[in-house]
Amino acid sequence: MKHLFFLFLLPTILLAQKSTLNAFKNYPFPTELCSSDKDSKIAWALDEQGKRNVYVAEGPDYKYRKLTSFEKDDAQEITSLTITDDGQRVIFVRGGDHGSNWDVNLPINPLGEAIPNTVKMWSVPFSGGDLKLISEGDEFVISPNSKIIAFIKDGQAWTAALDSTNSSKKLFTTRGKVSSLEWSPDGSSLLFVSNRGDHSIVGVYNFSGSSIEWIAPSFTIDTSPRWSLDGTKIVFIRRPGLGGSPSPMLENKYNPWSIWVADVSSNTASKIWEAPKTMRGSAPTTHGGFNLHWAAGNRIVFLSYQDGWPHLYSISEIGGHALLLTPGNFMCEHISLSSDKKHLTFSVNSGNDALDIERRHVAKVSVDKADFEVITQGEGLEWAPVFTNHGNDLAIISATAKRPPMPAIVKFDKTKGLKLIGEELLKTDYPLDRLVIPKQIIFTAPDGQKIHADLFLPKGNTAPKPAIVYIHGGPPRQMLLGWHYSDYYSNAYASNQYLASLGFVVLSVNYRLGIGYGYEFHQPAHGGIKGASEYQDIKAAGLWLKKQSFVDASKIGVYGGSYGGYLTAMALAKNSDLFAAGVDIHGVHDWGANSSIMTAFQDKTEKPADYQKAISTAWLSSPVSAMDTWKSPVLIIHADDDRNVRFNQSTDLINRLEKKGIPYETMMIVDDTHHWMNWENSVKIYQATADFFVKKFMKK
Repeated sequence: MKHLFFLFLLPTILLAQKSTLNAFKNYPFPTELCSSDKDSKIAWALDEQGKRNVYVAEGPDYKYRKLTSFEKDDAQEITSLTITDDGQRVIFVRGGDHGSNWDVNLPINPLGEAIPNTVKMWSVPFSGGDLKLISEGDEFVISPNSKIIAFIKDGQAWTAALDSTNSSKKLFTTRGKVSSLEWSPDGSSLLFVSNRGDHSIVGVYNFSGSSIEWIAPSFTIDTSPRWSLDGTKIVFIRRPGLGGSPSPMLENKYNPWSIWVADVSSNTASKIWEAPKTMRGSAPTTHGGFNLHWAAGNRIVFLSYQDGWPHLYSISEIGGHALLLTPGNFMCEHISLSSDKKHLTFSVNSGNDALDIERRHVAKVSVDKADFEVITQGEGLEWAPVFTNHGNDLAIISATAKRPPMPAIVKFDKTKGLKLIGEELLKTDYPLDRLVIPKQIIFTAPDGQKIHADLFLPKGNTAPKPAIVYIHGGPPRQMLLGWHYSDYYSNAYASNQYLASLGFVVLSVNYRLGIGYGYEFHQPAHGGIKGASEYQDIKAAGLWLKKQSFVDASKIGVYGGSYGGYLTAMALAKNSDLFAAGVDIHGVHDWGANSSIMTAFQDKTEKPADYQKAISTAWLSSPVSAMDTWKSPVLIIHADDDRNVRFNQSTDLINRLEKKGIPYETMMIVDDTHHWMNWENSVKIYQATADFFVKKFMKK
């Protein structure tokens, strides 16, 4: 019987020897999408094997044009893509790592350039032409007349003219770091936030008087300011300032917030809404945070988790009842407001199919009534919608379980369906026929929590095969039944498809702490540093695989990146009896060294009542606390310019593995970041992952 099993496996082994991940990663990936307010112009950033460029198209035919010519995989991302209000120019930021937790604006230099690229803003005519450098800087906003750009440089506000060179100048110097720039509707003033550590203040800079007015300053954290449509008022979020007596460290805490409206002329502010004083009423932590907008009819639009799901609400500028715009058991993401301020469009994990909880579709709702409607339906995935063509169309990103993402146009009248843009940019030899359609799996964790997962089953016979648990990072993420809207997780999706093509069963787990399944799932008790309750979901995934007839129970592996790397290390440390090998990609291994838990109260007399217990719990929630039971081999991968997880988390673990005699391999990537800004590095690390599992589970 063993010989027969090997014969079943032999074609897979031969395939593994010939196939490479490069084929599965050879797809263009759109990372940004924007539209013009007043016509049918759209622009998007496209990553083609690391060569990142701006493309544009214009209705009614939406034939695409490549607007820039960056022809090198030099790790320079394109962000903040914007079309000016007059439709004449496209502005963008090039450089940095905007998914980082720190050092966002420092140069990225995995190619070892003698003079690395800094974060700069660029301009190019929509019709085509020469690329113009505006200035070093980031987080720009364009004036209503499309002539001036305001931006952040060195933590302060600057401006530059779009029609001349070397015109950048600092507007003012103030204490704290400046953010959240927004022009007044008439272009006479600039709204901003000055972050000063334990508090932050909303300010207005007046160009005519070169003066700053602080809006209702208080001992609070004021953020997310927005102008009223006539420029006479400002709406903003207010939260308590930092400090006070320490609260228990092992309990989830209510995070209060409220919405305030200020009159600019009198500089008086009043609270128009306060979040419910419940855990669900806490400040939202999903995409876009508060998603605050001043909409038509003087309606204030915002996002809240108060009913257990991240939903959109609106309220009058004078307060009163907050209207729930999007009722139902789903989440709202990627929210944008129409140019007439009357409608919102966004993506949701909802539709007419029960499996849509594992997908994304685009939806629309009015700002003053709950006429919520899912615009796209079916087995595809759609996200990042923006209005175009005077609000008559939506520009979106569209994908399926097999076809990688690409821009598309959706007509609101639904008569012409979905029009893909740039479909021919997907190479004709892309292995679509080798991709599988993942299946929804639901299993139960030991404490009764229902856990959703995506199962990738190899094509061919049903003989028992080696299996791998994939663990996403974040952790506030959700893996989908198709391509992901994040380039980092699209890498993982391509990797899972590649592993399935090699003959591995892959189970991608949406463990608790993730999004898409409601507040209590997203914010569980005893998660992470407070007890690692989510690890039981990973163990349950391994046990589920072990019971399946199509899985070789002696060959179950585990891998993941970032938080997925942490849970991979937990799996190997806690359950080497279940997980026979793993690949830990830039994971956290010692919570005490990765957070402020050891230092937050060391200089203070007053400490939380559970301080010592919290330190002990953090240790027991760390993989390094269970080195005595770690037996399985592991591959450790980390880039040494990681700006999300400290590189020393891996060097420390490697020393511990060495001391214990645990078999390990390593791959260190020089000068790249957590997000593999260099495309070749992303191929290298996922190819190494697959090769490691082939070597451990498939070779005779």
